[in-house]
Amino acid sequence: MRRQARLSQLVLAVSALGLSACDPGAPRGVDKATLDEAVSRAIGDPNTCVLIAEQAGGKLVYRYNNHTACGQRWPACETAERRNAGDLLDATLKDGRARRLSCNTQADASRGVGWASGPIPGKGLVYAAVMEGDRGFPGRVMADRLERAFKDAGL
Repeated sequence: MRRQARLSQLVLAVSALGLSACDPGAPRGVDKATLDEAVSRAIGDPNTCVLIAEQAGGKLVYRYNNHTACGQRWPACETAERRNAGDLLDATLKDGRARRLSCNTQADASRGVGWASGPIPGKGLVYAAVMEGDRGFPGRVMADRLERAFKDAGL
């Protein structure tokens, strides 16, 4: 029994290392820890996700938070659909349009979701961000805060 528990722990540890090795780091010339800190100060929350991709080709170069937070589907606010940060990133890569959206996620308006996306000027990069919660920022506020955070981190 003890050997099986150790084997299970080893499998979990190897799996975690494998998953983290697949995570994007940061855009070229930017320190990931510095960018993480700047994003965290700007809009950090357990239900926050920020993705940055290369405008040409769409390669993901940065993710703030984990697969769970980034994969969560919330009301899109501009349509009746639900989407996640990756869906917004794909749409922004396709049309290059900035988005600043907000809406309620609960009927009693106790929680909301904010969406922000657009190009990062002069960097050949596009970002998409989502924040949901009882203290979530509106999309316009998220965009303003992220713009400052990106500059603070060297983007």
